[in-house]
Amino acid sequence: MSQTHMPVLFLGHGSPMNVLEENVYTATWRELGDNLPRPRAIVAVSAHWYTRGTAVTAMEKPRTIHDFGGFPQALFDTHYPAPGSPSLAREVADALAPVSVQLDQQWGLDHGSWGVLIKMYPQADIPVVQLSIDGTKPPAYHFELGRKLAVLRKQGIMIVASGNVVHNLRMVQWQGEPEPYPWASSFNHCVRNNLAWEGPVEQHPLVNFMQHEGAELSCPTPEHYLPLLYVLGARQPGEAVSIPVDGLVMASLSMLSVQVG
Repeated sequence: MSQTHMPVLFLGHGSPMNVLEENVYTATWRELGDNLPRPRAIVAVSAHWYTRGTAVTAMEKPRTIHDFGGFPQALFDTHYPAPGSPSLAREVADALAPVSVQLDQQWGLDHGSWGVLIKMYPQADIPVVQLSIDGTKPPAYHFELGRKLAVLRKQGIMIVASGNVVHNLRMVQWQGEPEPYPWASSFNHCVRNNLAWEGPVEQHPLVNFMQHEGAELSCPTPEHYLPLLYVLGARQPGEAVSIPVDGLVMASLSMLSVQVG
């Protein structure tokens, strides 16, 4: 891979407390930031900006959004002052044409984005724009947007998507180190086994993820799963796929991370 052809990442972000804590997952994010080619800019795709239509942040200074509650004050006091990039926002909009992309001046970086980037690039000195996820569209649509974004990789731009492929907060077990639910393990295993699948999009097992017997419980809502499809869509034929870290925490939350390239 050339210095300017960026890898693509999906990071299982888990609890916002990972911002304050150090563990195997945050250590992996930090190692990725240390070891991967340094990007010119980052396009972030977060589960936490789930919209009607598609938008991209286009302000010079995106705000740090603390979109959670009930956590220590230290978390709310943490900010990630990465610069924005109106010019990159326009590049993203152009790459996604003919999809209509709103150049957004209101959102910023939510914890799905800054919560992982603060570990990868703690100096907050790389421009970041965040792309929303259109909740009205089917999974194949998000895969195809990933395909369109792939052109940016050749320009030194890294795509960092953030979610959790298993995300069922209603069934989380907060105490101790519980064993994962069988359906969670099964679905996570299915995702791992099909990351490098190549074939027609309409037949892709991970585009058709709701057909898996464990999907209804693993993905009771799709927003935390869909960022993965942007990463898989941006993959080139035959390109390497690796798993920097994996694990199921609190019985129903997957911390699987995926690297393409």
